[in-house]
Amino acid sequence: MLENIPILSLLLLFPLVGALVTFFVKDQKKAKITALVFSAIPLILSLLMLTEYVQNYGPYQFEETYSWIGSLGIQYMLGVDGISVPMVFLSTLLVFLAIIFSWDIDHRTNQYMALLLVLELGVLGVFMSLDYFLFYIFWEVVLIPMYFLISVWGGPRKSYAAIKFFIYTHIASLVMLLGIFALYFEAGSYNGGNYSFSMEVINSVSPMFGATFQAIVFGALFFGFAVKMPMFPFHTWLPDAHVEAPTAGSVLLAGLLLKMGSYGIIRVAFPALPSGAQDWQWVMVVLAIASIVYGAVMCLAQKDLKKMVAYSSISHMGIVLLGFATFTEIGIAAGVFQMFSHGLITAVLFMMCGIMQHKAGTRNIPRLGGLAAKMPYAAAFMMIGFMASLGLPGMVGFVAEFSVFTATYDAFGWLLLIPVISVAITAAYYIWAMQRVLFGPVTTEIDTAHLHDVNWYEALPLAVLCGFIVLFGMFPQLIMGYITPAIEGIVTLLGVI
Repeated sequence: MLENIPILSLLLLFPLVGALVTFFVKDQKKAKITALVFSAIPLILSLLMLTEYVQNYGPYQFEETYSWIGSLGIQYMLGVDGISVPMVFLSTLLVFLAIIFSWDIDHRTNQYMALLLVLELGVLGVFMSLDYFLFYIFWEVVLIPMYFLISVWGGPRKSYAAIKFFIYTHIASLVMLLGIFALYFEAGSYNGGNYSFSMEVINSVSPMFGATFQAIVFGALFFGFAVKMPMFPFHTWLPDAHVEAPTAGSVLLAGLLLKMGSYGIIRVAFPALPSGAQDWQWVMVVLAIASIVYGAVMCLAQKDLKKMVAYSSISHMGIVLLGFATFTEIGIAAGVFQMFSHGLITAVLFMMCGIMQHKAGTRNIPRLGGLAAKMPYAAAFMMIGFMASLGLPGMVGFVAEFSVFTATYDAFGWLLLIPVISVAITAAYYIWAMQRVLFGPVTTEIDTAHLHDVNWYEALPLAVLCGFIVLFGMFPQLIMGYITPAIEGIVTLLGVI
């Protein structure tokens, strides 16, 4: 059905055209409707792609290749496999729901909605690019809308948070770019002087790269991706960015932008530099475990509900890296599944933080209390998000985390005991926060006269996300069926069959 349709280019075209059109629509309601329509079309296309994608088939599908700058070996080259297909679906879903959730935005609405669509364009480009040059362009495109979303619609310290976000991630991007150029020139020397930015071309000759070259360049690429995830100790930009960002910005930052870092490791660093990955394996293990435990401990100390969720993202992305660092099929597949599951869960959590700020007037946990009696639907959504994030069986988070920990024990034995500590800490900070925010008496610091439950534009995205959290928790093979065949080649390259 989709054989002769450039579906991947259409996935990029509609957000681009939608952003341009929305930007020039001055009427607030029309701007929202326009953005919603142009975000719904990519969602429909991604669902079509999911149904048409052939599982148990390793190579890329729906490939599109057009010569761009032939003299430099730069191509407009797109394709998806079982790793990127779930992330494309997640991206289109979260942007569509974020636009609905932002229905009450009344300040420069057209610009806000247009930036969300530009963000979708950049993220989809990263997940679909098969040319390193194109990959880097889309990687940088993502920084621009997120910077403006924070700096224009953010909180009291929005300028500081936006600049810090931009500096950290842009410097990391430049280091990553140096690694990409090193791959380009080294691959060309092994390929008879035929230089190309094609991932497939570079990966075909990368096993011949010297061990020292692989170790150095992998370090550069890993640094760029680790800052984006972010891993301890490169994480300090994240809590500030989350706390100051508008709700939709936080949803997309945690749900999609952090996944770009982990996706880069699995798509770029591992296939191109397998020997370098082996040299850096224990660095990845140490940083992953440090991030898991540090993020969880920091959550216990937070009074701001949104900051607590931000630190939990550091902990959960550490689980992704730990799965990758096992170099096993189940570990890498579970790491990719954790990327997908965390995107769904963290969207619910940040939406609930926004609702608490809007309805109760504060996100300060000690000042909240007894909200379950006043906001029963909001309380139900919050409990589902908390339970999914702490790894309750039957929800999507449990499948991913349990699989990563299983692979960790197989690869590293009793070292598993250290990251497993985070499971108890995670349960502690979520249940403690839930008890203080939702139950007990309503505090006198909340204006109960203006307290009301979720509106339709808040309830709809939350209900959809919670439905997917349960669906993929009960039937994880719906997503794992795409992922597992795609990582077999990577595992073979890493030297573990």
